[in-house]
Amino acid sequence: MRFWRKHGLLAYVFLAPALVLLAAFSFWPVIFGSWLAFTDFSLVRPTHWVGLDNFSYIFGNDMFLTGLKNSLLFLLIVPFTQLGAMMLAVLVNNRMPGIRLFRAAYYVPVVTTVAVVGIMWGFMFHEQGPVNYVLLKLHAVSDPVGWLSDDSIALFAIMFVSLWRGLGWYMVMYLAALQSIPTEMQEAAILDGANLWQRFWKITVPMLYPTIMVCTIMSVLAALKAYQEVDVLTQGGPMNSTFTALYYAYDQGLKHLKLPRGLAASFVVSVFCIGIALLCLRYIRPKHR
Repeated sequence: MRFWRKHGLLAYVFLAPALVLLAAFSFWPVIFGSWLAFTDFSLVRPTHWVGLDNFSYIFGNDMFLTGLKNSLLFLLIVPFTQLGAMMLAVLVNNRMPGIRLFRAAYYVPVVTTVAVVGIMWGFMFHEQGPVNYVLLKLHAVSDPVGWLSDDSIALFAIMFVSLWRGLGWYMVMYLAALQSIPTEMQEAAILDGANLWQRFWKITVPMLYPTIMVCTIMSVLAALKAYQEVDVLTQGGPMNSTFTALYYAYDQGLKHLKLPRGLAASFVVSVFCIGIALLCLRYIRPKHR
């Protein structure tokens, strides 16, 4: 036992079950799936190496290019999600009557299943639904808006739903970070005459930098991998205007049984995820150590 502890081997014994599960259900599927993206895999014939043929096909396919463009457009919600979550965290970090109820209410969308969210927002965005009813009553629009049936705005409607679902999750992370900031720093700033705005920008935001970095990367990855809301609300329509790169992978791999093409699309999405995550790590870096 002393030998194991001395060489740090005991930790690996406890880690072994989790590592085996990760290897079996995460690492191996990723490696094997990446290899299949370069083959003509089929259940009914032998598999052959085809190199970049699948990638050449998807980059020559207008539907995939549309999906890739839409996935990149989804990144527009990242700053709004992070700013909104940070403001909510600052709001619910105050001691007020019923504040726990507000915290729970903001977090409800996170734990609500996508199917329920899709049914709810499908009803809300219906041409005869509550959103159009309110807008018509306020005379903001003259005719009902086809939020999910108009190919020029359907993607932005789905982006709004994704933003709404994500706010609560990031709010909790920012709230935890806010509550870990030493109160002595705020008290010292007050004694020095700093106002609320100065304390927020000079103390709170710098102390939140590690959390901002993590939340931004997670939000970027979630945006690039947008799939569930699309599948539930529009299935890629109307006129393929809400196709995302990952939904294209699902459409090719499972709907049309072109698994190598679907895996090639997933591979491209993964490369984009890694690239943008590295950019975030490069430019959103904590200023204090």
